[in-house]
Amino acid sequence: MSAFSANRRRILSLWLPRLPIDRIKRQFCRGNAAPARQNPGDDPCIVVAKQNNALQIFALDDAAARLGLEVGLPLANARAICPQLRVFDADEAADARALNDIADWCDRFTPLVALDVPHGLFLDITGCAHLFGGEAALMRLVCSVLTAHGFAVSAAIAGTAVCARTMTRHVHGRIVGHGEEADATKPLPVFALGAGAAITTGLRRAGLKTVGDVASRARHEITARFGAGFTTLLEQALGQGDAPISPRKPLPDYIVEKRFAEPVATEGVVSATLSRLAGMLVMAMDRQGKGARRLEACFFRTDGAVRAITVDTGQAVTRAEVIDRLFHERLDALNDPLDPGFGFDLIRLSASRTEIVVQQQRDLDANVHDNDELTALIDRIAARIGGRRVVVHLPQDTHIPERAVLAAPAQHHLAAAAQAAWPARVEGEPPLRPLRLFEQPEPIKVIAEVPDGPPAWFQWRRAAHTVRRVEGPERVAMEWWRSRSEMLTRDYFRVEDEAGLRFWLYRDGLYDREIEQEEGRLVQPNWFVHGLFA
Repeated sequence: MSAFSANRRRILSLWLPRLPIDRIKRQFCRGNAAPARQNPGDDPCIVVAKQNNALQIFALDDAAARLGLEVGLPLANARAICPQLRVFDADEAADARALNDIADWCDRFTPLVALDVPHGLFLDITGCAHLFGGEAALMRLVCSVLTAHGFAVSAAIAGTAVCARTMTRHVHGRIVGHGEEADATKPLPVFALGAGAAITTGLRRAGLKTVGDVASRARHEITARFGAGFTTLLEQALGQGDAPISPRKPLPDYIVEKRFAEPVATEGVVSATLSRLAGMLVMAMDRQGKGARRLEACFFRTDGAVRAITVDTGQAVTRAEVIDRLFHERLDALNDPLDPGFGFDLIRLSASRTEIVVQQQRDLDANVHDNDELTALIDRIAARIGGRRVVVHLPQDTHIPERAVLAAPAQHHLAAAAQAAWPARVEGEPPLRPLRLFEQPEPIKVIAEVPDGPPAWFQWRRAAHTVRRVEGPERVAMEWWRSRSEMLTRDYFRVEDEAGLRFWLYRDGLYDREIEQEEGRLVQPNWFVHGLFA
């Protein structure tokens, strides 16, 4: 085999033609569907959806197919053929979730899994089929497990995704070798290309019933009649062109995993496995001078369920014990504990985000040690309560109070926070901004002198406050260039009530300029409390 052919891709295509009805039957088997009288049993079952202002068959099972029913047949005609039909409404969102669950299960064979909507999957098995005994054994394994879980499935393997998908629509279990795509697809009917009903009908009317008939015509003729998109599809089906699949998840930089001959369920075995995988991952990254910034542990259960746990770090991690400790913190803090079910048969640890590690003189530089300890503390807290809950505050170049500070995740902005320049406070002067700033200003009732006088009394949260001391006003004009709507000018006051509580209040709008008069009387402005000083 040449070097070029050895590097060619191999694509496993899975097609689940009866996914909607198979999903519904699985729900009944698990007891999730309520009325017993609706239980499918052995009666013919169909799923209907509204198309062209009529209910038509969207999916059907084997029993309904044996009666001559087919997709697209109106429901009224189907009931006339078989009055005892069990009819269910289509739920495309639930079908999509089921397909994604199957794709998660397929991740155990290859990390490159792509959706072939609405009811198909692509698996890039290039270079990994030998781990499962070869391409034929891998395809049999996948199909047997899906069949055991109640899904009808058709599979094929080829060098291009389109060729593999075309084979699944007409032939099950076919493995197309390198350079054999054209010979394999030419005998197939044109509908197997999946080009759409309009193009398929046009091809048949032109007397082109098989893929070979279409391939025998000149490409410019096909393009002129059916478009360049169909010509590209045809060439990929014949193996004369190719396009990469679009995996659901980006390929991690480093992956290590442990497969078990017998499923494991004990916490000790899972913990020990994670520790060993962490050591293997660090060793693999160390060869290229890399450290992990995002880590993901995936636990594959024998029943097909997959649980993934992600951990982010503030700086590149290069030690296995740090990775092990972060995942232990994350596992201990889970609201929904890691349920092994009947056991895990695969545990995978991957570094989805890495960066080059810059070596520093850590033995002599105390600041480096302090930064490492602070970063480690933030990582542990973030692993337990979530990275978005551990924040640092960064100053922003604006005079609008609620926009002057940005709360950012500490793991990713710790260095920026350490170098941030804040406005210096005047020695001996009270603070100009409150210690606590409300996310949204709260409306209050105020008695104040007009037009620009400070408040003498206000009511906030059903409590009345008499103002004893006032500082202000501080006028803040809004950033009109950032908003198309009219924004009123604010006059801020620092006030203290009779109990010594200090508030930050503002009036929204200026008299005679932004606050209009009605029938010769001044309209009362809106007042808000924006923060508390103590």
